[in-house]
This record gives sequence, structure tokens and C-alpha cells, in this order.
Amino acid sequence: MKKIFFVIILTLGFFACTDNFEEANRDKFLISDAELDQDFNRLGSPFQGLLSNLFGHQIEEDLCHDNWVRHLGTPTPFVGGVNNTTYYPRWNSYWGRIYGSVMSPAAQVIKQADEGGYDVFSAWAKLIQAYGISKLTVFHGPVIYSNFGVSGQANIYDKEDALYNKLFADLDAIQAVFSANKSYPGLKKFDASYNGDMAKWSKLVNSLRLRLAIRISKVAPALAKTQGEKAMSDPAGLISSNGDNFNVSLYGGKIPMNVICFEWGDTRMGSGMESFGVGLKDNRIKSFFAPVAAANMSLVSDHPDWPYKGIHSGAFLDAKDQRLTYSTINESFKSVTSRRSFTYSEVLHLKAEAALRGWAGAGDAKTNYEEGVRASFADWGAGGVDAYLADNTSKPINYVDPKEPKNNFTSRSDITVAWDDADSNERKLEKIITQKYLNGFSNANEVWADHRRTGYPKLPYNTKNDSSADYGVIAADDFLKRWIWPNSERNNNKDGVADATTKLGGPDLISTRLWWDTGNVNNF
Repeated sequence: MKKIFFVIILTLGFFACTDNFEEANRDKFLISDAELDQDFNRLGSPFQGLLSNLFGHQIEEDLCHDNWVRHLGTPTPFVGGVNNTTYYPRWNSYWGRIYGSVMSPAAQVIKQADEGGYDVFSAWAKLIQAYGISKLTVFHGPVIYSNFGVSGQANIYDKEDALYNKLFADLDAIQAVFSANKSYPGLKKFDASYNGDMAKWSKLVNSLRLRLAIRISKVAPALAKTQGEKAMSDPAGLISSNGDNFNVSLYGGKIPMNVICFEWGDTRMGSGMESFGVGLKDNRIKSFFAPVAAANMSLVSDHPDWPYKGIHSGAFLDAKDQRLTYSTINESFKSVTSRRSFTYSEVLHLKAEAALRGWAGAGDAKTNYEEGVRASFADWGAGGVDAYLADNTSKPINYVDPKEPKNNFTSRSDITVAWDDADSNERKLEKIITQKYLNGFSNANEVWADHRRTGYPKLPYNTKNDSSADYGVIAADDFLKRWIWPNSERNNNKDGVADATTKLGGPDLISTRLWWDTGNVNNF
């Protein structure tokens, strides 16, 4: 009897132990599957990385479109002074960033969300994919989107007209999900941009549709008008205040400009920002950049009241330290916690252009233009907007490089700020795009697209042009048109790149225009 009782005790003890076996033997530093599923953690945790990687760093932005649009200039003569900024391709890894850190992880979220019936998370990931691809195509033209992840077709690029149709269709589907889930609480924990506010995400969808519609307005005017009017008439609305701005959190990190400028010394104010910002007496320049030190006022002897000095991009440079005394970015960028991606000011200027094009729902071009400037000044913390908008005399200035006269240029633009109803639509558009250019500081992807599409603002040409037959020749009085596909694609996806080249409509060179860049100097 005692033996039986002992066996029973042992047996009960065994089952008591094994009832909690998994918990007892689980590494307490690891997150369990159950914990991942709680509060949408499994679906939501990747979004920090997805959003962060919509942007690049030095070789994806600073030494690419930030320089090409003359927002920033480098004092550093990289690779003997022959590099991206002088139209000789050296680096760009934005392709790898978008596919490796946005498209691929978003696809995993979409798969899990679809399997679990979490429509909103799936739509959110699809929106970020569409947003990232809408930026990547600005570099290359045809990209892999509709076939991404499709077995047997994963390396097939979309022709640009098909790509934009696909993007518009995807925005339709995304908006349908968002509209049906206006009070959905699931995103809040993972959403550092809008705190889970579905109404604001819906506004971003419409605003992105309007951006893309304007981008293709010269090459596909009927489609652009249909999509633009759809964006402006949708009940969810557009980004309608600075409080709706799509700002992407840095998640405790540093904005890349801060690192590149203050830690590496590889970027300074650009010559275009000096020409337009100083010439138009634009107080936003004070939020963008720091004045030169009192000991270096000789650098700005031609405009001492506005002591900001930029470096011309595509310039003749010698030693890096020759221009380190030129204007840095503003010290405030050391403490920013997010960066701008889509602003109310941009939406208003999109509407201003849409009004010039006669699109229903766009409102009045002048009102949109002026409100767009006001929104930008408020967003950047700049004063004096009333006097600025009334100024019909100040114009962009000529540029002087005290270290190398070969970099000097005469401004190609004689634009003023004040709106004039008597101006032609072409002149009005130049003013609109010039203001988009100024507002777009730190977010130059769409600025670069606008410049190629419209020819505005009238930026200075490179003084040092190292373009060549191997990557494409750019005329002395012209600008590069696109960026070549990365070597990873050229070497490992040769058939895909060959097919993409036929869809591009020209060779894989920096001199081949993208679909929406028609080359027509007339915008109307």
C-alpha cells in the first residue's frame, strides 16, 4: 500500500511539473509566439523598419538628389572629384534599401495579415510598399512592383505606364479598406506618424494619388486628370493642415543630414538654396542653414545682410577643408525627432498646379499658391510671410564661389514671389514649382522629379561635368535624367534588365528620360 501511494505521489508530481514544462524551460529573454500575437505585435513590429527605410542616407540621398537639385553641396572631392555630383555614377543603394528593407518585410506582413484576416495591417503594409516604389521609380523608371514575389516572374520589371496604373489601382484597394475601418485601433501602438488615426492615413492615400497624378500630367493628361480629380473629390479628403503632415519618426536616431554635416563634414548648404533663398529674401533659409561665422564674412561680401554661403554641386573642388567654413545645416537638425515626407504645403502647391490645368475641385491657383507658402513658413517656423508674398522685386541672385571662380554662375531664373494674375500659366507654374522646391528641403525626391518634369526651378548647370559614353553623356546645358540600375541587377538579373531597357524606351544610361519627363519645354 505504501508503495502504491508513493507511485501515485511521484506520478502527480511528474504531471504537475510537466504542466508548466514549456514555461519553465523557455528562455526568459525571448518573446514567445503568443506574446508576439498579443496586441498585434507580430504584425505591427516591422513597421518601424518599413517607415524608416522610405528614406536613404549619404549615398542614396545626399550624394544624389540633394546635390542634383542644389539643396546641398559637398565640400569633399570624392574619388578624385569624379562622382555622382559631377554626373559620373559611383554609388546608390536605394534600390537595395527599398527591396531589402521595405518590399520584402512588408510582403511578410501582408502574408501573415491576409492569413489571419487582418485587412488593415495588410493595407497599411501595401501603402508603404506603394509609397516606397513611387519614390524608387523616380530614380530608375521601370522597377519591379506588380511581379514582386511572384514565382517565376519576380525579376520582371513594370513598364512605367503600367506601373502607375497599378499604383492607382492599389491605392483604390487600400483606401477601400481604410474607409471601412475608420475607428480601427490596431495601428496605434506601432504608428509614430499618425498615432493610429485612420482618417489621416486616408488623407495620405489621396494626397499620394494627387502627387502621382501631377507627376504624369504631361505624358498622360487624361489619366492624370481623372486620378487627380478622384483624389480631390474623395470624401476622406487630402492632407489639410500641418497637423496632417506625414512625418516619419527617426525612432531615436539622427536625421542623416546631421551625421553627414556635423560628424563627417561632407555636406553644406547648396548653391541653389543660396541663389533662391538669399535672392528672394526667404526667411526659411534661417531654419534650413546656419550663417557663416563672423570671421568668414568675406565669403558673403556680395550679400552680407544674408550671410549664407553654399557650395555649387557639380563643382571644381580641391581639398575638403577649403569649404568647411561655408554654411552648415541649422543646428536644430541635431535634435529633430522626425523628418518630413509629405506636407500640407506640397498638397496646396499640387492643387495650385491642378487649378492651372483645369482640374475640377482644385480651387483657385493663387489661393492655393499663397496658402501653400504660408503653410510652409509656419511648418518651418519662419516669420515675415506677408511681406514675402507681396515682394514683386526680389529675384534669385548670381552665385560666387570665393575659392574657385570657375564655379560661379549667373542665375537662370528671374522669378519673383508675388503672384500676378496677368502672368502666363507657364510663369505661374514656375512660381509654384519654385516654392515646392524651397519647401521640399530635406525631402528632395519629388523636387528632383518636378525639376525634370517641368524644367523648374531654373537651376544652375554643373560647372564640372564628367558624364561619359559608358554611363551616358549629359550636355553642358542640361541635367542628368535618371539613375542607372544597380550593378546587382545588371550582373545578376541580366535578362530582367534587358527587358526593362526595352520598357524604358532607351538605353540604361543617365541620359535617358523617364516616361513622364517628356522633354517638352512647354508645360501647357
